[in-house]
Amino acid sequence: MRPDEFLRALTQLPPSLHDRVLILRPYTRTTRCDDCQRIGDAVHLALTAAHYDELTSAGELLDTAERLAAAHTEHAPQRPDQQRGRGRVLRWAQASGPLVAATDASWKGRAGGIGYVVSDGHYGLLGRGTGRLDPTGRSRVLVDELRAVDYLLTGFDEVPAGLTVLLDSLTAVRYLHRWQAGEADVMPAGYSLRQRRWSDKPTLVRLAEQVARRSDLAFAHVKGHSGHALNEAADGLSHMARRRREESFDLRPRAHALVDAFLRDWHANAKL
Repeated sequence: MRPDEFLRALTQLPPSLHDRVLILRPYTRTTRCDDCQRIGDAVHLALTAAHYDELTSAGELLDTAERLAAAHTEHAPQRPDQQRGRGRVLRWAQASGPLVAATDASWKGRAGGIGYVVSDGHYGLLGRGTGRLDPTGRSRVLVDELRAVDYLLTGFDEVPAGLTVLLDSLTAVRYLHRWQAGEADVMPAGYSLRQRRWSDKPTLVRLAEQVARRSDLAFAHVKGHSGHALNEAADGLSHMARRRREESFDLRPRAHALVDAFLRDWHANAKL
């Protein structure tokens, strides 16, 4: 099953099965591990059963997959809700319409935050700080706007074809368009290209190379603080992530409620 087929099948599942399949998704990738392969086969069979409305059989196949996974701890996958600030409001998983996302960044003093929200309920927020080896350079806000796009795209195992990404930074949109046009070596002023300890490539270099290969992705400007539901959600998430670096509060339920509220408004109006 191709990644796009898996994603399509996933969005058609009822909530009771969706989360179970999502947790087991890493086992569906090609592997040389026989135990992982057996788990993945059970998940694929469950998706097939669900496609034909055999939900009882799908549940039983997932029971088998979960039992095998519990016994096979060597390659245990990370739960989606444990992945660096990411989450999903499941009520929007089967919403109709084109897939649209918004990203944003926030910075104040020495603390920053980035966030994204997708019309299918996916969202993410991540706090940032500065350090002696901070590679950002003097274009701090612009770099973080682009990092937010990278954070969005890396949240997908396979970035959906035709995804539209909205940003309220016109300068960031121009960089994304230049990268799509083949100018992948153009970087914001002052951004350091030195080798990273935690990655083989700097974040924006990796992003530029990915964008250059994906002419099907659309990057568009939306005016900030204009009441646009997705932009307001991404803005709220980025501010929340920034504040969380300096304040103590329960981040996840607040983020979940914020995303749900703005997506309700977005889908009610169904417009960009």
